[in-house]
Amino acid sequence: MSAAPAPLVTLHRLLEASLPTWRVLARVAQEPGGSIVVSGLGRRIVVRRAPHELPFRWLVDIDGRERPALSVVTVLRQVRAALDPGFIPARVRIAQPPPGETSAT
Repeated sequence: MSAAPAPLVTLHRLLEASLPTWRVLARVAQEPGGSIVVSGLGRRIVVRRAPHELPFRWLVDIDGRERPALSVVTVLRQVRAALDPGFIPARVRIAQPPPGETSAT
């Protein structure tokens, strides 16, 4: 049984696969220190693991402004928002239906 890829390798592959899906022309590269650099549309985005003492997993630097990200989903949302001017993030809320209504399946 082979070991699972390291989180940065997995994120790198996910970003490479996501860019064409988003129809965004950008390049993904790995820096020697382990950070992932996404560059396109005149922007430079650096994604790296957050230090263990911080309460979040990732740091996303977009044009010199660093933001925390709790999950890979948050990283993807931040990268897409920076590279895709037409991107409108959608929030999904999961809740029970009001009394008397049934949920659609």
